[in-house]
Amino acid sequence: MTRLPVVAPIALSCGEPAGVGPELAAKAWAHLGPDLPFFYIGDPDHLPANTPHVIISEPHEAINACKNGLPVLLHTFPAPNVAGIPAPANAQGVIDVIARGVDLVRSGLASALCTAPIHKKALKDGANFAYPGHTEYLAALAGVDRVVMMLASDLLRVVPTTIHIPLAQVPETLTAALLTDTLLITHAALRRDFGIANPRIAVAGLNPHAGEGGAMGSEEIEMILPVLDALRSEGMTLLGPMSADTMFHAAARKTYDAAVCMYHDQALIPIKTLDFDRGVNVTLGLPFIRTSPDHGTAFDIAGQNIANPSSLIEALKLAHKMATRP
Repeated sequence: MTRLPVVAPIALSCGEPAGVGPELAAKAWAHLGPDLPFFYIGDPDHLPANTPHVIISEPHEAINACKNGLPVLLHTFPAPNVAGIPAPANAQGVIDVIARGVDLVRSGLASALCTAPIHKKALKDGANFAYPGHTEYLAALAGVDRVVMMLASDLLRVVPTTIHIPLAQVPETLTAALLTDTLLITHAALRRDFGIANPRIAVAGLNPHAGEGGAMGSEEIEMILPVLDALRSEGMTLLGPMSADTMFHAAARKTYDAAVCMYHDQALIPIKTLDFDRGVNVTLGLPFIRTSPDHGTAFDIAGQNIANPSSLIEALKLAHKMATRP
């Protein structure tokens, strides 16, 4: 997919309004101001009291409006917002805002979509939300069968091959086809979205010590290594399978551009340990750019004005960098 030069602002979906999303949006605007134009899709009544904001009718108006306040593309919700307590009546609005954001970015009116956190149970209870999460819904809206989750910061990029499943289900879910797709999508995104001409991807083993020659498991020998060898024969630079306990220290990280791991915690523990507040969730494989902060709705602190906006700010910055890359 060829992207044209980008001048459009970034769309920020409101997420679950009872969570920390509204206050983080306000803090992100206060930090970024006119330096990185974005607009909030949601109900201004859900923002913290006295948040400077400007109602806009079209996304492009955000470029000038952001000098004076948080640009808000109005999307009215039926119920008032109570911090920490999601309103079932608002669930459909949360879903509709995501779909609206996708429409805007696919039409070129927004350069990228950044999404504030949603609460899947609240959406299921209030609107029979049929998807396991944000990512799957975005894939359905985009009409793609397979997307990949990357967590990225200045210190590390990681991709889990399997995501939100019990650990006991990982070995049976981890197939050659799944790993191949994950590596191909990651490789393509590193080239297209991150500007890395010849990506180096480190691949973790599934078992301790990457199976230690079969002594601690056979998945590396029987499945992972054949996948890597097949893709290497096509010109991809792949390191591994590597022992996960030795691939995330500083010297090791210098040898690759991204690490593909076999399951959720194997990927997310390193990046959250290294850069907890600035990690960004990037969805690879969509026909548009999507980022989000790497945290949830944080109902326990919502409305207290203590939520850290760093991850959202980094998500907006990364979306802008990806969208404006030559």
